[in-house]
Order: sequence, then structure tokens, then C-alpha cells
Amino acid sequence: MTTPVRDALPDGVPSLTGDVLAIRGGRPLRGRVDVKGAKNLATKAMVATLLGETASTLRDVPDLSDVAVVRSLLEVHGVQVNSGDEPGSLIFDPSGVESAHFEEIDAHAGASRIPILFCGPLLHRLGQAFIPDLGGCRIGDRPIDFHLDALRKFGAVVEKLPSGIRLSAPQRLHGANIHLPYPSVGATEQVLLTAVRAEGTTELRNAAIEPEIMDLIAVLQKMGAIISYEPNRVILIEGVEKLRGYDHRSIFDRNEAASWASAALATDGEIFVGGAKQQEMLTFLNVFRKAGGWFDIQEDGILFRRDGEIKPVVVETDVHPGFMTDWQQPLVVALTQAHGRSVVHETVYENRMGFTDALVKMGADIVVHPHGLQDGPRRVPRRELEQAAVITGPTPLHAADIVVPDLRGGYSHVIAALTATGESKVSGVDILSRGYEKFLAKLDALGADFDVIR
Repeated sequence: MTTPVRDALPDGVPSLTGDVLAIRGGRPLRGRVDVKGAKNLATKAMVATLLGETASTLRDVPDLSDVAVVRSLLEVHGVQVNSGDEPGSLIFDPSGVESAHFEEIDAHAGASRIPILFCGPLLHRLGQAFIPDLGGCRIGDRPIDFHLDALRKFGAVVEKLPSGIRLSAPQRLHGANIHLPYPSVGATEQVLLTAVRAEGTTELRNAAIEPEIMDLIAVLQKMGAIISYEPNRVILIEGVEKLRGYDHRSIFDRNEAASWASAALATDGEIFVGGAKQQEMLTFLNVFRKAGGWFDIQEDGILFRRDGEIKPVVVETDVHPGFMTDWQQPLVVALTQAHGRSVVHETVYENRMGFTDALVKMGADIVVHPHGLQDGPRRVPRRELEQAAVITGPTPLHAADIVVPDLRGGYSHVIAALTATGESKVSGVDILSRGYEKFLAKLDALGADFDVIR
């Protein structure tokens, strides 16, 4: 059965769960979409509510499956979650927090990796924590050793079991000197969420400094934490006895904003991304301009479109303030239409080029070098896990039946199908609900021609 999306609007759109999108490409995307709070801040700020002794209010919370997972995990542990005084706001009351059974945690965690961040707050609150095996997008190992090593330095006892990991804190956690071997976002969040109530001072070196990290620091400071950001990726945290709740509006989702910008470039469309801001997207905007994109910074968002033909670029992904790994996959779709050879060096994850197989199936000229490229000047130091993709264009894309591999790769497949001629069938699109709020409604608003097949 094929269900036209427009039959479900404006009151709602069909759920992505279990759906296949039949996409008829060749039509430029034009119109406006609005981005709300960043998933990578909202989910972590929700975890932070466990640390407070009073209720917290988080605003501009996106309606995503990852947010639903964290909400469920909080509720399993006794946090009361209710809607706030405006759309997209949630109130969290942690006064009833208690231990949860493994079965409950495992049932609600699903494939999310968020449960690892519950450890520090639960150790402070309950003296124990348990996390099941971790899932998430299959784009790399994402080892949790950074997390566990840091928790041990705070004084936590870690016991690995077949079903997961049990942690306990026989005494109050204490401050620690921690030097991350890589500026991991997740490990930095772990240290922040643990150190704020640990006894003494914590010094974190080689920390991640993404805008979402800075926003999490702002949340924790509102709760009463004492955190200072020093030069050269050093963060100092002075532990406090207790924290209160917060009222905070999330930073906008720059990953989603960049995705729609790349969609405008690939389809030769024009998309205004409401809520996008220049400061957090400086690096992306530079590459977008070099690739032949045009943008106009406005008070309430950014307008994106193509400025003539797409030009080849060389991109090296990196931690902030470098070019984010989440930005490269949607951009690669646009680069298939560039006049010349582009190179994308992926230095963050070791398995993030698999999505290009579908693009090659659709006619793109992409060669993946699984061990990276040695030649050429580099800004980002080469890493052992590095991959590189060489994209030669322009190559007309044609329709194909493809399966979504992961969140950003899946978005890229949808945009490729919208760029291609003919009707493509894209399956596995339910994963897009992890990072794109009201995705089908936004596609519809931009004039995309597609149906949902059930």
C-alpha cells in the first residue's frame, strides 16, 4: 500500500517506523524548515537533571527517538517528566530517583549509547549504576574505555558482566586529573557530569570543545557547578556538595542545519533554515562557499542555495572547531555533482564511508581508500583509522533501491534520491527519526515528490 504523505498533513505525517520511501527525484528543494534544539545537547542536558535536587526545565527539545529513549530511561529511574509551559519544553522532577532493574534499563535503552552517561549522576545519587551493552549507529567502534577509565579515576568500581557493566561508589567520588588520548565528546561529557559533584577539583586535558559541550557547561553552571574553560582544551571543575535544577533553552542543531544546506546544494534548490546561526557553523559555511554554495545570514536563520556550478573541494573531518564528521556525508552527495575531483578525509570514525556504496550504485564516481591517502598537504594529523573518498564529477545520478545504513548516511541517501532521475525506493528510513524532527513534513514543505510505502 502506498500512502501519499500529503494526505496526512497538516495534522501529522506517517511514522517513519518500518516505512519505505518512494522518492521521485529531479526536483529542487525550495522553502523553509526550522531546526530546534540540538540532539547532542538535549539528551545530555536531560541526563544532567539527575544531578539536581529541584526540578529542571529544558526548552526547544526536539521530538526525536533518541530523546524519547532518554526520557524513558529517566522515568525508569523515577524522574517525573511533564510538558512545560511552551511547545517543545519539558520539566524534569528528580525527587523520586531510585535504582532500576537491569531488565527495565535494557528494554528502554534499545540501541542508544546514552546510558553510559547516566553512570556519574547515578553514582552520586544512588551509589551504583548499571548499563547494558551499548548500541548506536554502526559507524565505528566508539570504545567506552575512555568513559570507564575516567570513572575509575573518580573512584568508581567497574565490574564487567556478560549482560553489561555494573558500577559502584563505596565512598564519595573524588576529583581526578584526566588526560584524554583523543578529544572525545562522549568522554568529555562523562567527566563533566561526574566531576561537578565529586569531592575536590578535576582537571580535564585534551577535552572536546564542541558548541554542545559549551552549552552543557552552561547548563551545569546554572545548576550551581563551578567550571572554567582554560586554553589548550583544558577544563577545570571544582566539585560541589549539591546542585539545583535549571531552566535552559537548547542550542540549535547545527548538524541538521548543515544537512539541509547540503540538500539545497545537491538539488540546486533554495532552503531557508530557521534557527540556524553563523557562529556555530563558521567552518561549514567556509567549505560550503568553496564548494559553490551561497548563503545569507539573517536574524532568524540562514538562507542556502547554489551559486553557479558546484566546485570540487578537499575536506578533512575533525573535532571542533574542525569540519564535523556529521557534515561530510550529506556534502558528499552534492560533491558528486561538482566539476572536478573532490577528496574527503574521514579522520573521526573508521567506518563512515560505507554509505557511498549506494551512491556508486546510483551512478556516482566515488573511490574509497580504506586506509586513507598519504599524499597532499594536510591540516588534520593523520590517524590510523582514517578513510578517504575521492569523488569525481559531475555524474548524473539515477534511481535505485537502497537501504539506509546509519543516521547521516541515511539522510544522504534520501537527498541522493531527490537529486537522481527516476523513482528510488529507500528502506530503513526509521533511523532518521533519531536525528531529524518531523523529517517527512519538512520534505513535504520543501516540495519533495515522495510517497510512504507500508
